[in-house]
Amino acid sequence: MNKDYFHSVTLNTNMCKGCTNCIKYCPTEAIRVRNRKAVIIKERCIDCGVCIRICPYHAKKAVTDSLDTIKNYKYKIALPAPALYGQYGPEFSRERIVLALKQLGFDYVFEVARAAEIVTNLSDKYMKNKDIKKPVISSACPAVVRFIQIRFPNLIENLLKIESPMEIAAALSRQEVHEKFGIPYEDMGVFFISPCAAKVTSVKAPYESQKSNVDAVIAIKDIYLILREIMKKEDKITSAPFSLSSAIGVSWAGTGGESSAINEGRRIAVHGIDNVSDILEQAVQGGLDDIDFIEALACPEGCLGGPLTVENPFIAKENLKNEIEQIAVNAAHSNSVDKADNIDEYVWKSTVEYSPILKLDDDMEKALEKMRKIDEITNGLYDLDCGACGAPSCRALAEDIVRGIAKETDCIFKLKERLNIIANQLHQIE
Repeated sequence: MNKDYFHSVTLNTNMCKGCTNCIKYCPTEAIRVRNRKAVIIKERCIDCGVCIRICPYHAKKAVTDSLDTIKNYKYKIALPAPALYGQYGPEFSRERIVLALKQLGFDYVFEVARAAEIVTNLSDKYMKNKDIKKPVISSACPAVVRFIQIRFPNLIENLLKIESPMEIAAALSRQEVHEKFGIPYEDMGVFFISPCAAKVTSVKAPYESQKSNVDAVIAIKDIYLILREIMKKEDKITSAPFSLSSAIGVSWAGTGGESSAINEGRRIAVHGIDNVSDILEQAVQGGLDDIDFIEALACPEGCLGGPLTVENPFIAKENLKNEIEQIAVNAAHSNSVDKADNIDEYVWKSTVEYSPILKLDDDMEKALEKMRKIDEITNGLYDLDCGACGAPSCRALAEDIVRGIAKETDCIFKLKERLNIIANQLHQIE
């Protein structure tokens, strides 16, 4: 990855206490603790947000756009992720949430769930192609796409190369607003209401095209209370009915929502980055030849458990279930599924490539020598992976030593060895 590559996940060094919680849970070993402060290695970070979720001191945070950013545009379009609906209990319907967004200052609301329906429809068509490499892996979660780029390059060809619901929603919302109201494209600002940090990164550094269709990303947690207060004051829906997505699009917020709507083949849904890692490892080893489609989501319970959400993901799952049941009851939404005819219109405009996280040297001979040195140092360590050195494993410490960013005595056991040697030498002098 480019050294200037944008990352949403950042560290507040003033709040960091130098504990080792984050290094133990990071799936790509992207964090070290040096001089009693955590350090994020940008080349390794996939912006999954695990460190945000588990840091007891709230030292990790996601860089998102302020709500005030909407003031920079004449016409503001909100793209609420389906996960937003799971943040509120049954007393706050989807209709009320959408109207609250308009009262918040947005001129138009286009549900990302509508675009999710289009992706579902396109995926059905894609799966019928006998020449595709299986298992097909969903590309809707940008953290999983980055994870595959750096850890499982053999699976890049398995990725579903269809634009994400967020990107499709952004493009369609601009077109819809222009056609309905004649608003010039240059006057529009499109804002994604996001449950996760990885979506922010995919807007600032998109992998689907050269430039994202989204102008800014606002965290769900930053507008949750504001929307709640608006809805408390407005008990009834006073505006005219408007078009909303079907249950298919809304269900994408939780695990299984995407895969359950696909009609072709055997499908599995996995959530939580550790579980995703296990499944991808099995896929690389050829252990999933009987699986046609993998829905892989980095966060627990899918987007409902994103680090920028508010509600407990299990409660959010029940809230979403309630909303889906209400959609089923309302016949007005039963036939409102959005579809697309031309799959080529929505394929990626860029190519996702392997991004190695450990490039020891441009010279192959020197790189091999450094790899040999890493093996040698690792064998000389204690194989405890205790994390006391500030690296997640003994091998990670060996890598850091060879790269010149750590020393052997960072291992407390090696330091103890050295001190014992010095003590014995001093004793002999006496």
